[in-house]
Amino acid sequence: MKKPCIEADLVPTLIPLLESTDQEMLLHAGRAIGRICYDNRKLQEELVKVGVITPLVRVLTDYAESDPLVHVDLLALCNLADLDTAKEALSKTKVAEQVVKQLRRAENHERLEIIFEVLQALAENDALRVQLVEAGVQEALSEILMRLQGSSQAENTCIVKAASDLIVSLLLGDGNCVRLVQLGVIHQLLDLLEKHVESEDISVQHAALSALRNLAIPVVSKVQILEEGVAERIQTLLRSEMPPVQFKLLETLRMLADGQADAAEILGQDPMLLNRLVQWCSANDHTGVHGEANRLLASILHHNRSQEVVKAIQEAQGVKHLISMTTSEHAAMQNEALNALAIASAINLETLEESFKESQLVQSLHKLLQDDNTSPEVKYNSMGLLCSLLNSGDLRQEIEEDKIKETLEQLCSHSNANVVKEAVTTLQVLRGETPH
Repeated sequence: MKKPCIEADLVPTLIPLLESTDQEMLLHAGRAIGRICYDNRKLQEELVKVGVITPLVRVLTDYAESDPLVHVDLLALCNLADLDTAKEALSKTKVAEQVVKQLRRAENHERLEIIFEVLQALAENDALRVQLVEAGVQEALSEILMRLQGSSQAENTCIVKAASDLIVSLLLGDGNCVRLVQLGVIHQLLDLLEKHVESEDISVQHAALSALRNLAIPVVSKVQILEEGVAERIQTLLRSEMPPVQFKLLETLRMLADGQADAAEILGQDPMLLNRLVQWCSANDHTGVHGEANRLLASILHHNRSQEVVKAIQEAQGVKHLISMTTSEHAAMQNEALNALAIASAINLETLEESFKESQLVQSLHKLLQDDNTSPEVKYNSMGLLCSLLNSGDLRQEIEEDKIKETLEQLCSHSNANVVKEAVTTLQVLRGETPH
């Protein structure tokens, strides 16, 4: 029957029926529209063009307490909301406010699933995402997470995952992140993770961890997260033996340490965390976890300003892993390691000296400078680290014996201006001159 209805141009004639005040009429018109346009993109586009969005939102507003009408209306919106033209039309209505109202009212799983589908589609649009936050969607999600936390029912787990996924979508914008942190969503996500940390189904964990990572990006959020002791709670979750979970947790901690000396100091003086990081730096059975552990170690040293942290990482035998990281196949990781070691050397070179000699750091840096395939940025940062090492008598002697001076002289005619400038500066420091 669907095809004849379409051919008879029936759909446009149904739209005026959505203006009726007869609930029975609205119910049948809504059902007919939903069924006819289901899985038919061309017809969906036509419906949006002839103005179906406004009456659908009006029905949701005027009959918010009528479950049959709300159900039909949400299904119709669910069919249409993926279209960009529909999102544009919806952004000019109060749909966000009404769908959030229904999210708070919903009690059964089927209704919640439909609402989450609509919300996910709406959250893809910048204007609608802001409207959802203004309508308090985060508070509603927070209430759902609190209500369902601890439940092991499959249906509830699906809802919790959908709520976590939606939080990830809402986090596209620092303002939204800060608002969600202020609402205490982070602790609910951590409660959720603690309940599922031993579970073999990592879908909920993955969604919650993605949300957690994004929440840790804005500077304002980092400060509040640290003040609330979230870093310590994340560390307790590192007992998980699941590499995807370990990877996301390490990434979240790295986001927290980024640009935050306080965070770097807290993390860098935790012996249990440092020992676990060094274990992961040594293990090659999961390259993602191995790489992220090295990057977190580098980030802690880079953003730290304390001699105690340098000593703690040295005692945990983490320095040798950062020296290995300078020869990584990824230039970004090489630069992170070089910068971290340069900062650590400026803070406490005496503590690191022996490790640098044992790991043949000077010789590694020389190879990086000699290799034509080394990127200009890595060469530049290698020379920056060399300048720090020249403050040690023993390491200066190694630099002189390894004839790095000749390599630096060659780099003075390099094609990259920054490399040339740094080579000149390093030569001046090596000769005991004051850099210009």
